[in-house]
Amino acid sequence: MPKPKSRKSSRRRPNGAAITKLPKNAVTLVVTLRAKEGQHVLLEAELRALIGPSRKELGCLRFDLHACPDQPGAFLLHEVWGAREDHTAHTRTPHFLRWNARKDSLLASREAAFWHQLA
Repeated sequence: MPKPKSRKSSRRRPNGAAITKLPKNAVTLVVTLRAKEGQHVLLEAELRALIGPSRKELGCLRFDLHACPDQPGAFLLHEVWGAREDHTAHTRTPHFLRWNARKDSLLASREAAFWHQLA
């Protein structure tokens, strides 16, 4: 006879969203970017080109691109890596090196910070 399924909490919020605890060494990188005048379409294309290959990398837990509806040309990258070393390895990949070579001609500003999950 099969074991009955456990009825313990599914670790979901009331709205159904899953609650995720990151691995101990995980880091979140939040990058805000603003396009130079007339460069927002090209900047978005370059950022979109990073998504697929980055998500396939070892240690990449999340790699999301957001656009600000109130500020055309403003973007946010939300990246979560299993460890800081995983992000360092990411910066040596062909797709990141391609981005790094092109970004200065597209960006008016860029701010980045690493974060650790507390709760």
